[in-house]
Amino acid sequence: MDLKLELIPVPVADIDRAKQFYTQQVGFRLDHDVRPGGPVRVVQLTPPGSGCSIVLAEGLAGLAMPAGSLRGLHLVVADIVAARAELAGRGVPMGAVQDMGGIKFSAFKDPDGNTWTLQEIPGRQ
Repeated sequence: MDLKLELIPVPVADIDRAKQFYTQQVGFRLDHDVRPGGPVRVVQLTPPGSGCSIVLAEGLAGLAMPAGSLRGLHLVVADIVAARAELAGRGVPMGAVQDMGGIKFSAFKDPDGNTWTLQEIPGRQ
């Protein structure tokens, strides 16, 4: 049995602000922005090279979480120094690179306070 993680809800207060941050600053691809009816809006975004997307949603009670409450999503990169510099150059406030015994990390927050971590794993491409 395969179990593929392909979609993670990210709780935000302002979908348009978050969509701009993730597409323009972090570089995620916009997969769709739909309003299927009533108060429902679904925005799906995918990090470059990832098989897993995020969803920003409103009007869906099953995905309701306090804005900014998601912690520690990891984006694995081949070169953390280059990835950190690219994001910082786009205006993403990045934390310092930390070496934790050969595995390196650098963190950032989205405008709502959801936290993300870049991670470099030696020998992984």
